[in-house]
Amino acid sequence: MRKKIDIVIIGSGIGGLVSGAILAKEGFKVTVLEKNRQVGGCLQIFVREKHIFNSSVHYIGGLEKGQNLYRIFNYLGIMNNLTIEKLDVSASERIIFHGEEKEYLIAQGYPNFVKSLINDFPDEEIAIKNYAAEMELIAKKFSIFEFNNTDIFEKSKYLTIDTKAYLDTLFKNEKLKSIIVGNNMVYAGIAGKTPLFVHALVINSYIESAWIFAKGSSQIAKLLTKVITENGGAVRRNVKVAKIVEKEGQIKFVKTDTGEIINGDYFFSNIHPLQTIEMVESTLIRNLYKNRIKTLENSVSVFCLNIIFKPNSFKYTNSNYCCFLTENVWDTMDYKKEEWPLSYSFFQTKSTISPNFTESATIMAYMKYDEVKKWENTHNVVNSPTERGEDYEMFKKQKANKLIEIVSIKFPNLQDSIKSIYTSTPLTFKDYMGTDDGSIYGIVKDYKAPLQNMISSRTKINNLFLVGQNLALHGVHGVAMSAVISCGNIVDTTSLINKIMDFEK
Repeated sequence: MRKKIDIVIIGSGIGGLVSGAILAKEGFKVTVLEKNRQVGGCLQIFVREKHIFNSSVHYIGGLEKGQNLYRIFNYLGIMNNLTIEKLDVSASERIIFHGEEKEYLIAQGYPNFVKSLINDFPDEEIAIKNYAAEMELIAKKFSIFEFNNTDIFEKSKYLTIDTKAYLDTLFKNEKLKSIIVGNNMVYAGIAGKTPLFVHALVINSYIESAWIFAKGSSQIAKLLTKVITENGGAVRRNVKVAKIVEKEGQIKFVKTDTGEIINGDYFFSNIHPLQTIEMVESTLIRNLYKNRIKTLENSVSVFCLNIIFKPNSFKYTNSNYCCFLTENVWDTMDYKKEEWPLSYSFFQTKSTISPNFTESATIMAYMKYDEVKKWENTHNVVNSPTERGEDYEMFKKQKANKLIEIVSIKFPNLQDSIKSIYTSTPLTFKDYMGTDDGSIYGIVKDYKAPLQNMISSRTKINNLFLVGQNLALHGVHGVAMSAVISCGNIVDTTSLINKIMDFEK
C-alpha cells in the first residue's frame, strides 16, 4: 500500500490540471493519473515532419489582462510563460459562405465587434448594439468573479432561453443571424437546444480577446504540470485507473489496470461522468442517477485534415476562417453522407522563417461517429500502435480529398501548395480523449431541460467530485472556470476567488 495522498485526480485534461494546480497551491498533496503518454486531454499536440499540430484547441479567448482566463492563469503563475500571439483585432474570425466573395469579419473588443457588424448591416444597428450588451451582461452574471453578486433568478433564466429563438426575435436579417453563430464549431451549437448562456459565454470570451499558440496548446498542460510538481505533487503518465473503490461511504482508493492501489482523502474525476460511475464500486451511486447519465447526449466529433505546406507557397492570414456550404449554419453537423462537409474551419500556423506565409494548417469539419463505427473496436495510440486496416486508410483518404476539393474553391492554390497531409477522425479523439464516441465538446446542453443536462461537481459519495467539460461548459475557458468551482468543494470558494482577484492587483 502506498503512502496516503490528499488529492487523487483521474485524468489530466484541462479540468484536472487546473484543479490540481489550484489545490497544490492551496497546500494539498496532489497526484494526477493520466492513462496516455502525453498529458493535457484536448490540449495535446502531435508533431509531423518537425511541425507542431494542435489536436483540438486551436485558439483561445479571454487572455487579456483583467479577463477571466487571464486571472486564473496569472494566479497559477503560468500566464507570463505562455507563448501566444493575438489574432487580427479587426478580424480574428472571417465568416464565409460557399460561392460568395464577401468575408464577414468578427472583430475583437466589443466596440470593434459592433462597428464591424454595423458596417455590413447598418439597418440592424440597434439590434447589434443590444445583442453585444446582452452578451456582456450574461458573461458578467455567469462569471465566477461575480460569484457573490449575481441574482440567482436573473442568472437561471438564461438557462431556459433557446439561442436560435433569441436571435430570431432580435434580428431580421437572416445572413446576420448566420454570421452571429459563425464560430459555431467551437461549441457545436444546435438549433432548438443550445441555451443562450452557452452561446454568450463562448462568444464573449473570443470577442474580449482571441489568441493562437505560437508553440502549441500543450504548453498550458506542461506549465500546469510544473505548478503541481513544484508544489509537492505528481503527474503520472501511462497509469490507467480501472476501479474506484468505496468503503463506509468514502472512496478509499483507486485501482489501476496493473493492480496498483492508490489511496487518497479526496478524489476528482476528469473523465466522462458515465465512465466515472461505471468504474465506481459502490451502492451509493443509485441506478436512477446512472440511468440519467446514460441517457445524456454527447456532442458531435470532427474530422481533421492537417496540412504541411511547401515553403513560401500559401499566404498567411492572421485570422481563422469559418466556411459554410449552406445558409443554415445551425445544422451543418446533421448532414447526409453524400453532402459532407456542410461546413469547415480553417486554422493556420505562420512560418517561423517567412512570416508572410503559412507553414501548416488544420482544416476541421464535423463528423458523426457513425461514419467510423465499423472500426470502433480498434485502438491506436502512440504507446500502443495498431493498424485499423486498409479500408480505414481508404476512408480517410477519400474524406481528405473531398475536403481539399471543397476548401480549394475558396483557396484555389491550396492543392498545389500542399507538401503532405495527415488526418484524424472521431476514432482518434476516442482513443486520446477517452470519450466513447469521440465527442470533443462534452454533453449536449438543452434549454428545455437545463437541470437534467447540467451535472453537479458533487456526487453521492462525499469525497468524489467531477471536473471537466461535461459539467457546465467545454473549452479551456469554460473548463477552467468550472474547475475553480469544483475546487470549492474542499476549499472556501469565496476565499479562493478573492486570492485570484488579489493576485492580479
